[in-house]
Amino acid sequence: MTDWTGNKNSVYKTIGARNHTEGIRELNDYYATDPRAIDKLLTVTEPHVKIWEPACGGGHLSERLTELGYYVYSSDKVDRGYKRHTRTRDFLKAVDSPFNGNFDIITNPPYKYAKEFVLKALELLPHGCRCYMFLKLTFLEGRARYNEIFKDTPPKFVYVFSERIQCAKNGDFKKYKNGAVAYAWFIWQKGWTGTTKLGWI
Repeated sequence: MTDWTGNKNSVYKTIGARNHTEGIRELNDYYATDPRAIDKLLTVTEPHVKIWEPACGGGHLSERLTELGYYVYSSDKVDRGYKRHTRTRDFLKAVDSPFNGNFDIITNPPYKYAKEFVLKALELLPHGCRCYMFLKLTFLEGRARYNEIFKDTPPKFVYVFSERIQCAKNGDFKKYKNGAVAYAWFIWQKGWTGTTKLGWI
């Protein structure tokens, strides 16, 4: 029997810690999401018809939402050539929203700024509206996230994928086909406080 020990970062790959994986991280943390993530989300919730996707990248989530009849405002800090890219803007510096009235935010944020994306979304959303964040399950951990988010503004729902959803560096799904990281949809509702409901999709 082979005594497998792996290399020095193998344990981090197993738990999905991207900062310990081999290779160079994409500069702006652009890892596109399989559009199936939207289909799974819509089995358990119904967002507002107006949606802001503030980290649209190549438009993988925006395009699927548009196909399903949602009106999507797609923005990103970097223009990656998405045909429906509405505006190049840094979400974390936004001082207003693109809509009048109710809307929701749906995105896979750059993970290194995920906490900041959640806080900014809750700042910009109208009362009662929701932000849907596609995040690694490990986002549930951490003292800073607990103190700054979960303690006073917990997500209303966390829906864990029962099968792995693929994310691909630079949107290259042909090159990146592994699915070693566990993800979930984290759903916050502006103004809601209570006990988080855990479910599976």
